[in-house]
Amino acid sequence: MPARIASIARDTRETQIQVQINLDGTGTSDFATGVPFLDHMLDQVSRHGLIDLMVKAHGDLHIDAHHTVEDVGITLGQALDQALGDKRGVRRYGHSYVPLDEALSRVVVDLSGRPGLEYNVEYPRALIGGFDVDLLREFFQGLVNHAKITVHIDNLRGRNAHHVAETIFKAFGRALRMAVEPDPRAEGTMPSTKGSL
Repeated sequence: MPARIASIARDTRETQIQVQINLDGTGTSDFATGVPFLDHMLDQVSRHGLIDLMVKAHGDLHIDAHHTVEDVGITLGQALDQALGDKRGVRRYGHSYVPLDEALSRVVVDLSGRPGLEYNVEYPRALIGGFDVDLLREFFQGLVNHAKITVHIDNLRGRNAHHVAETIFKAFGRALRMAVEPDPRAEGTMPSTKGSL
């Protein structure tokens, strides 16, 4: 299987984003988005997905974090799409349940070629520190739209908003790791009866 790496830059009047990804990494990460909670969540994806990930962002944080968080999701989705190539030989599907104390979340991933997000999360409060929890949906919506993948995210229980968010990102990393993993029984074949994803 060829190297599954990508480097994407996105430059708008609102944000300047750089993302580098290696799907066959060890979980090495380097983040500087200007949004510390987002950096913390991206670190969960990298470490639990064993994906090497670098994300640098400069955004209009004097307004709020919305554009930065959404555009990081978009750019990460573009990088993921590029790194996956034609998806031959991958498992395609991945799932994970992750607990953190009282919180439990489930994430299911399909490298379908079709963007779709089912996001069933109700946070116990609107802010984690100063971070608006509504932006987490925006992050995942941008990611699935541009990675062209289907992701189902369900928080099954949780009383602490930080724990809820962290279980989601850890579970996403682990589900993504499973989905992108090479399948030794399907080497070189397309995981679809249609012949393409």
